[in-house]
Amino acid sequence: MLTAKQRQYLKGLAHELSPVVRVGKGRVSDSVIAEAKVSLAAHELIKVRIDAEESAARRILAEELAAATDADLAAIIGKTAILYRRRDEKPAIKLP
Repeated sequence: MLTAKQRQYLKGLAHELSPVVRVGKGRVSDSVIAEAKVSLAAHELIKVRIDAEESAARRILAEELAAATDADLAAIIGKTAILYRRRDEKPAIKLP
């Protein structure tokens, strides 16, 4: 679990990033989960675009994707979710 300070720090780091994974209106598919895992392994911090209209549906999809990828959900801003998963070897991001 991330603290409020760590979430704010990650939101600041993610500000300049572009979404690298896109979740359609349907659901979180196996291919989306696989792509998110690859991106998290490479970058530790990613943005995910979620194309659901309702805020509650976006939160559910973001939490589902975070759980499936063993990542922490740092924030949801509009239709964009920020996921963080610390690397076991040589982590690039040092949390406060």
